[in-house]
Amino acid sequence: MSNLIIREIQQGDNRVIEQIIKAIFPEFKLPLTGTAFEDIETPRMYESFQGPKEVYFVVVENAVVVGGGGIKPLNGVDGEVCELQKVYFTPAARGKGYGRLIFDKCINAAKSFGYKKCYLESASQMKIAISMYEKAGYKHLEGPLGNTGHHSCGVWMIKDLV
Repeated sequence: MSNLIIREIQQGDNRVIEQIIKAIFPEFKLPLTGTAFEDIETPRMYESFQGPKEVYFVVVENAVVVGGGGIKPLNGVDGEVCELQKVYFTPAARGKGYGRLIFDKCINAAKSFGYKKCYLESASQMKIAISMYEKAGYKHLEGPLGNTGHHSCGVWMIKDLV
């Protein structure tokens, strides 16, 4: 049985979270430009999630960070819409329900911060994640919201939180 902890990101987690995020792109043949791969936040996730009404959680399995996900205000939209951001896991951590745990933790945080809607962007190659979002009540949008800078993402979804 594994020892599982979900906690807020710490500064010492930056390097491993960056590696987990960046490893997904070649694995799923995703574009490197216009995605989280090139975000200025990706190498400094701890510092990037210290503002008001934002949080990034990491999953630690047997003392090793294996993934995470976070909530931030959606850039370029009023303060009632947040964005589910940078939900990524190592291959060994997938299929264990950790994505759902992070998703639930993020949605609960979003509600506690007072957000009314939660937006996300993904790529069509991320079929398992998209299916999880659909089952959780996310609805597909025709185009992007806000100003995320992720022009290579082709899946846009939103969920009512109230």
